[in-house]
Amino acid sequence: MSLDSHRREYRSGELRRAQLEADPLIQFRGWLELALELDLKDATAMALATASPEAVPSVRIVLLKSCDAEGFSFFTDYRSQKGHDLAANPVASALFHWRELDRQVRLTGTVVKVPAATSREYFESRPYTSRLAASASDQSSPISDRAALEAALEQAGRQYPMEQVPVPDQWGGYLLRPEAFEFWQGREGRLHDRFRYTRISSGWRIERLQP
Repeated sequence: MSLDSHRREYRSGELRRAQLEADPLIQFRGWLELALELDLKDATAMALATASPEAVPSVRIVLLKSCDAEGFSFFTDYRSQKGHDLAANPVASALFHWRELDRQVRLTGTVVKVPAATSREYFESRPYTSRLAASASDQSSPISDRAALEAALEQAGRQYPMEQVPVPDQWGGYLLRPEAFEFWQGREGRLHDRFRYTRISSGWRIERLQP
């Protein structure tokens, strides 16, 4: 099946070296804030790639919950596949894609768990149904059918009525600490603008990459 008829040109903008912030976090926040201001769907969604001890990669979409000088945070069940991967191989890469702006940001770095108090604070801010689902689900583990999953949710609701759902022992946050960023701006004719930030002792080295 050929999909070449679906190709399109990227005409949303350009990215020049003079436009870049010296700090990639400031550059990222500027792009993210624009995506949020334009109300782009799932603007905080990122594709998170991990690898098993055997170097088998896996990728999935997670939601960014915060980003600051400490790193980029997301939350999950530590028993999930990503949790097992990160326990054995604590590095990851994340990709943000804002199609309407023809922009991508890729970052790679080490991953650590956030403090338990931080996980608890975020967990308690989630809707009741989301907390119940986290309590009822053993993420990534097989289950016989949908009915069994819904029965587990009902049981959790009986066990934790009136929104009193404790943080599951195996649930919490991670912090991705970037060592490298890449900012990509689609350009007409596929002559895209790409810039890579690499952490060095004095700050960040910035290089233009060929498309």
